[in-house]
Amino acid sequence: MTCNTTKPLVVLVSDDNAFRSVIELMEDLYGDLSSKPFIIPFVTPIAPLVINRGTVDKMIVVIEHGLPVIYHSGAIAGASAPITVAESLCLLNAQLLAGLTLSQLISEGTPIILGYGLAVLDMKGHGLFADPNTQLVNQVSAEMMDYYHLPNYGQSGSGMGWGADIIHSGQQWMNHLMSGMGKVGLAAFVGSILDFKVFSPAVAVYANEVIEQARIFAQGFSYDDNLVALDEIAEAGPGGNFLTSGLTFKRFHQAYYQSTIFPQLTLEDWQEKGCRRAEDILRRYTKELLDNLTVPSDHGDLMEKGEAFIRKMKIH
Repeated sequence: MTCNTTKPLVVLVSDDNAFRSVIELMEDLYGDLSSKPFIIPFVTPIAPLVINRGTVDKMIVVIEHGLPVIYHSGAIAGASAPITVAESLCLLNAQLLAGLTLSQLISEGTPIILGYGLAVLDMKGHGLFADPNTQLVNQVSAEMMDYYHLPNYGQSGSGMGWGADIIHSGQQWMNHLMSGMGKVGLAAFVGSILDFKVFSPAVAVYANEVIEQARIFAQGFSYDDNLVALDEIAEAGPGGNFLTSGLTFKRFHQAYYQSTIFPQLTLEDWQEKGCRRAEDILRRYTKELLDNLTVPSDHGDLMEKGEAFIRKMKIH
């Protein structure tokens, strides 16, 4: 992952015994990770109310290496948490404050990113899912972390749907629009579907589009003299138009949102292009992005160093 991207990474390692080696591998590749942290390990308690040895050991390793840690207090309503949202919030917050306290007992001043989330258990046996109440819990988490003056880890709107489909698009919009208008900070795991067991590149690409529009919506619009030319309205007068007004000529390129994925089509345009489904256009666009990706300039060096580190680990 680190050889193929220049983006920061949230690191989730399920194997407790492998965690220290993963961090040491990253340190072998990049040197001191603490000066400019771009690796943020992700740890969780076990609901209800258990911080197991593996989580404690991971937190110690993270803190030893001077890295921030994401501590996420999660649970499943009706299973590892109470069935009601209000009661679940009490449990989630208790788990979170215990993790915060532990991090500071290990080393006072440890940078930590906190948040909690709730999933719902399908009582018919069909796994976990999100619903409007779980999105509310995401917002409550953000408000609580703001109250505590701590950075917040939020939800990504992922996990639902069977692909980049209508189910998933609804979750993406609900999550990112609410998050953009609230106080949610970092949101990891964008692009996962089918109960987080599958990664969909198309969902990640679509999420980027949703996030962009949600942020535009949350920003609102400016209302100043440069953007309110009342003289143009007076000049156009009743029955006039603004096709050739000064502001139209000046701003029509940036006046409205234009998708990089989906073209603006009239009915006739859409029919002429064979009535293509939006999901097909998204998948084609995603494939074009993947086909045209270029590896970072240091890809070869990192791979060579990483493989040497792994061979040395096997020998020992």
